[in-house]
Amino acid sequence: MFTQLKPGKKLIIGCIHLLPLPNTPYYQEGDYDRSIEKALRDAEALIKGGADGCLIQGIDGGIFPNTDDTDYARVACISVIGNEVRRMAGPDFKVGVQLMWNCITPSLAAAKACHADFTRCTALAGSTSSRFGPIVAQPLKVQNYRRRIGADNVAMIAEIAGYHVQQGGYDKARFIEQARDVLSVGANAIEMFHGDEALNERMVCDLKEAFPTAPVVLGGGTNIENAARRLKYADCAIVGTCFEKGNWGGDVQWDAVRDYVQNVRQIEPQ
Repeated sequence: MFTQLKPGKKLIIGCIHLLPLPNTPYYQEGDYDRSIEKALRDAEALIKGGADGCLIQGIDGGIFPNTDDTDYARVACISVIGNEVRRMAGPDFKVGVQLMWNCITPSLAAAKACHADFTRCTALAGSTSSRFGPIVAQPLKVQNYRRRIGADNVAMIAEIAGYHVQQGGYDKARFIEQARDVLSVGANAIEMFHGDEALNERMVCDLKEAFPTAPVVLGGGTNIENAARRLKYADCAIVGTCFEKGNWGGDVQWDAVRDYVQNVRQIEPQ
């Protein structure tokens, strides 16, 4: 997914937030079918607005397991939804799937089933805390499983700082070590984000200095006004609430995507 990027090209990935999936606490009858319909609408809006791809997320009412494993129904349903989006969008539109919070092997299985391009990993190496309990990475399990199911072509975006990873003050040495750790266990791109724009840029530049060939993904913090600035040195942005016009979990609005993408394209080589 990232190896085919032209120099200076910025990938814009929009989140598709699903309704609760079967066998999760807030699931209601009909939510699965409504999730399929929503995913197709959102993907169409992203394509119309000029985005490069989508990340289909099972947000399930905000309650998640803290382990790698999850229920079979979640995997089966997100696989079908991903396949429907892939069929509609075509091969050039990047499709990712993620079962939260850190269900990496189930997400790889779903990605394999629906021919997705990537998944997103909250903790591929090390550990972090969450309101669902401690999140402990299992990189050996992930890489063995990835290899066994033939999913080496499914890119893994590994988060090391941002919404889903607790962080204190900026420690450059520790930050670079975290990036080195995820790259050493199979990550294809490094995801980070900091709310302070100047510090966010510094962190991106530190990564680029240490790992010049590793794609850097902004996992949050961008909007129509600041996207061009924040993406100056980064390679990709995953965008959620901005494309939903502040209604997290709502429908993607194509005009918000258009305005965002137009601003970003201005900083790309012509």
